[in-house]
Amino acid sequence: MADLTVKIGGMTMKNPVMTASGTFGYGVEYADFFDISQLGGIIVKGTTAEPREGNPYPRMAETPSGMLNAVGLQNKGVDYFIREIYPAIRDIDTNMIVNVSGSTVSNYAECAERIGALEHIPAIELNISCPNVKQGGMSFGVNPKSAAEVVRTVRKVYPKTMIVKLSPNVTDITEIARAVEAEGADAVSLINTLLGMAIDVERRQPILSTITGGLSGACIKPVAVRMVWQTARAVKIPVIGLGGISSWQDAAEFLLAGAVAVQIGTYNFIDPTISLKIINGINDYCNRHGFDKVEKITIGS
Repeated sequence: MADLTVKIGGMTMKNPVMTASGTFGYGVEYADFFDISQLGGIIVKGTTAEPREGNPYPRMAETPSGMLNAVGLQNKGVDYFIREIYPAIRDIDTNMIVNVSGSTVSNYAECAERIGALEHIPAIELNISCPNVKQGGMSFGVNPKSAAEVVRTVRKVYPKTMIVKLSPNVTDITEIARAVEAEGADAVSLINTLLGMAIDVERRQPILSTITGGLSGACIKPVAVRMVWQTARAVKIPVIGLGGISSWQDAAEFLLAGAVAVQIGTYNFIDPTISLKIINGINDYCNRHGFDKVEKITIGS
């Protein structure tokens, strides 16, 4: 068996396969399907400083080879997470990572600082695709200066591993990646969802209540692979690839493009055990191609 361990910041993972935020709940919801401790990491659903109701329904729509969502980061806030969720996940034998979001820089910092005090949470994933209410709703992650400001502020109060999740809805994603790297990000994950829209032709109205939403699924994989390839050659910190992965072959493609790890998202809704199949597939791939360590796939790209 190949050595599948990878290191991201101060965090060691038993393999390079994680689940993406918003697609795997808090992890425990999938425990009936397989032993979730076999995963390299689980990124739990987005958490904010204050509770959020999310967007009005309808907020999901199926599209060819994908789906649109506009859930709006519905969650019960960081206090609820610490009180009710953390005790249930703290002893799971894998890296439990919290996706942190906010509408202002101070919101991000407050939430990250609270999560940082939890002993068994080794890392956060900073979702900078959230709307900046002080800039007219524009996402932090589409502007290098605002992206840098969030990371710089959070870095001051959060000492553990910080992964920054990047938006693809930009002209040059490498510009954003370099900006967050300079401010102390330990890794970047990409891509988040692409901006999309669907219309009900009989009602002659947009399907989503928010009109537009985030497009995910197999249809976005070529864009994601391209952006991972570009980013991996623009920064020195680890790159985590995601976007449309539905098989071990897809995951291997991201590793070959320069990612050190991958996240599985939308396909969890189709096959709850897909992550385990991808771990086994990557191991077989390493053995067939003579890689004694999975990291050599990335290094050799």
